[in-house]
Amino acid sequence: MTKLSIIIPAYNEKETIKKILDLIEKVNLEGVEKEIVIVDDGSTDGTKEILTGLKERYKIIFQEKNQGKGAAITRGLKEASGDIYLIQDADLEYEPEEYPKLLWPIITGKADVVYGSRFVGSEPHRVLFYHHYLGNKFLTFLSNLLGGLSLTDMETCYKVFNRSTLEKILPHLSAKRFGIEVQLTALVAKFKLRVYEVGISYYGRTYQEGKKINWRDGIKAIYYVIKYNLFK
Repeated sequence: MTKLSIIIPAYNEKETIKKILDLIEKVNLEGVEKEIVIVDDGSTDGTKEILTGLKERYKIIFQEKNQGKGAAITRGLKEASGDIYLIQDADLEYEPEEYPKLLWPIITGKADVVYGSRFVGSEPHRVLFYHHYLGNKFLTFLSNLLGGLSLTDMETCYKVFNRSTLEKILPHLSAKRFGIEVQLTALVAKFKLRVYEVGISYYGRTYQEGKKINWRDGIKAIYYVIKYNLFK
């Protein structure tokens, strides 16, 4: 049986953490065992207390202080033990029901890495911030230009890796915050891995609903694209 390790970085997600776990539990993956690894990144809103009550059901790691999404993802990847690794945000912007199509190119041996793209396919997408759309497009363009890939959505949460791929890239991960998306993609390009994209749905949040990334992170991402593609 194939083991899927689902890595969930969580920071102040008390309103959604149990809901996303319920959705993951309901996903039927025939022939695939699910290992859920949650890294609480120093939450202060009650998320930590909720997760403490779930320690018997899931592998839960508590960071003593907030270190950033990248640090949480890296810690989760190191602690996981699967054959396939999937990154899942703790909010409800992405739909776990789409795991089967994300896993299929890897299970069939066609891909080393799969990205879930919010910009291809006919799945539903919540209409929100135009400047975020433009920012994502520009960062993906710049990443493709420097890395040599042809992705449509570099910043997507849904990134899936087989074990041999993870073993190659994990020792090189150093990004602590949102730069992790850029660094993962730069490493995928550097190692010339077989990459597939599949269209996914997207239920984005507003800032009032808990969205955390902002324009400052977008500016930093430009720096990270140049840094990780040209100098690392």
